[in-house]
Amino acid sequence: MSIRNSSTSNPIFNDYFWDDGRDSSKKMTVFGIFVKSFVGIIVIAAITSYIWKLSTEGVDTGWFTLGGMLASIVISIIISLRTQWAGFLVPLYIIAKGVFLGGFSAYAHKNYPELPYQAIGVTIVTFFVMLLLYQTRIIVVTKKLRSVIITATISIMVVYLVSWILGFFGIKTFIWGTSWLAIGFNILAAIVASFALLLDFDYIERYKNKAPKQKEWLATWGLLATLIWLYVEALRLLQKFAIKFR
Repeated sequence: MSIRNSSTSNPIFNDYFWDDGRDSSKKMTVFGIFVKSFVGIIVIAAITSYIWKLSTEGVDTGWFTLGGMLASIVISIIISLRTQWAGFLVPLYIIAKGVFLGGFSAYAHKNYPELPYQAIGVTIVTFFVMLLLYQTRIIVVTKKLRSVIITATISIMVVYLVSWILGFFGIKTFIWGTSWLAIGFNILAAIVASFALLLDFDYIERYKNKAPKQKEWLATWGLLATLIWLYVEALRLLQKFAIKFR
């Protein structure tokens, strides 16, 4: 099947993702994506740890969360429009996400010191569970499954965006509370984030040794974006449980 005509799996990836530079002699490899993703995770962890340290010293880290989030969104939009810049922009995205997670995690760490570590554990376990389910074909990524996951992901992101905008006008939507409805939404978002990993695995497997080497940066971007989303949902869910049952 032509790569050009293939349907989108991960919403991070666009159809034209694979269009340019297809005649490159060096191809995208799983090892290359692994190395870039691993280094990216190390950088994010280092930045997060530093911001945690600032938080313990009394520095207000709230602005790190907002600044990192906005920067990562802007960078993501630019990467989507200028995929050939990914080699330069994805490292900047990693730094922005590190700043965002540093501020986000510092708040949780300050109030519930054990929660960020638990969320990291949940993310790691979920990653390997989904990888096992994918590799053993217990869950097969079909066209219908892709459509369901993409639709669910877009819907969740729209809810978050609308809720965030309404927050500026003093309107607090249900997703930010600790009601069972809010918790249920959080659980649903975490499940969708988990299944989004399957789409990352599927794309990497289908286009490894086919797409140009430079596309490893884009694959890394998609994988890290999903892992970070999963971590955020896990940490938010753990926070809600901690508040509700304290």
